[in-house]
Amino acid sequence: MVILGSGTSFGVPVVGCDCAVCRSDDPRDRRTRTAAVIETRGVRLLVDTPPELRLQLVGAGIAGVDAVFYTHEHADHVAGIDDLRAMSVRRGPLAVYGPPDTLAELARRFSYIFDPSVEPTPGTNKPELRPIGIAPLQAVQVDAVSVLPVELDHGGSRVYGYRVGRAAYLTDVKMVSDAAYSALEGVDVLVINALFERPHPTHLSFDEAVEVARRVGARRTFITHLTHRYAHAWLETRLPEGIAPAYDGLVVPF
Repeated sequence: MVILGSGTSFGVPVVGCDCAVCRSDDPRDRRTRTAAVIETRGVRLLVDTPPELRLQLVGAGIAGVDAVFYTHEHADHVAGIDDLRAMSVRRGPLAVYGPPDTLAELARRFSYIFDPSVEPTPGTNKPELRPIGIAPLQAVQVDAVSVLPVELDHGGSRVYGYRVGRAAYLTDVKMVSDAAYSALEGVDVLVINALFERPHPTHLSFDEAVEVARRVGARRTFITHLTHRYAHAWLETRLPEGIAPAYDGLVVPF
């Protein structure tokens, strides 16, 4: 798994901010919006398309993916969707999976992509995407890889996390249901979000994320969706053994 982006919706540095983390010279404190590529059995799966997607893929040396999985429709997770154009032009239509309501919202926001009656001007192109709605706890097969969608609470709205083998990627989570914990049983590598030390209405706090990680029982956990309030080096000292802050470009074998 490659963590393409590890930052919250503002990204880090935050526009106009002069705090210590935004001015940090530690490259791990430069956080683009949250996304990941999960690669196994020769299949590459992209989770979300944040605004910096092109830069993230180029920086990670990733030339293409085999499918895209969306967690939800918030702008920091979808606004880079047009960057899928280069890949779909080369390889043909790209399967895009996600909650049906998320895909419907994408079709509304990006009608030029999803409306088949909208033809690109001759000599130009648009992303060629094939949306596929999926249901919680019903595995999806992408070539040789099985992907299990796990429904999670995002403070009143729902998001999907994804389990691939013994790895799970969960972001923008506030609460994890008993059904989700059952689906995550046996996970060895867990990526999960946390915002602040204090509670937040739509995201886990650090203590809450640690509690989730311990209940899942993952051997290694990485915290993503991080804000500019916390330097990477400080988080390393704050988090317990087996739990570490993610950073852009982090490669996590599983």
